[in-house]
Amino acid sequence: MSTNTDLSLSSYDEGQGSKFIRKAKETPFVPIGMAGFAAIVAYGLYKLKNRGNTKMSIHLIHMRVAAQGFVVGAMTLGMGYSMYKEFWAKPKP
Repeated sequence: MSTNTDLSLSSYDEGQGSKFIRKAKETPFVPIGMAGFAAIVAYGLYKLKNRGNTKMSIHLIHMRVAAQGFVVGAMTLGMGYSMYKEFWAKPKP
């Protein structure tokens, strides 16, 4: 059997926890974006009962925009980080 096949088959033996940790190390801003999204949604749902005289639809739209903004910001930072690692932090030959 070739070593290429052996390497691809070894990834099936990886558990869910170790796979998540490996992926988080490769792209650290994805879990940060997911956690920020969940935190903003949880905070928005917590504040739902104290929204005052604001309509429910307006409150939900504001919550959605804030959560999406956090995710887009985390994705932008992640892209900048990966570009930095790829082009500027590479050791010169």
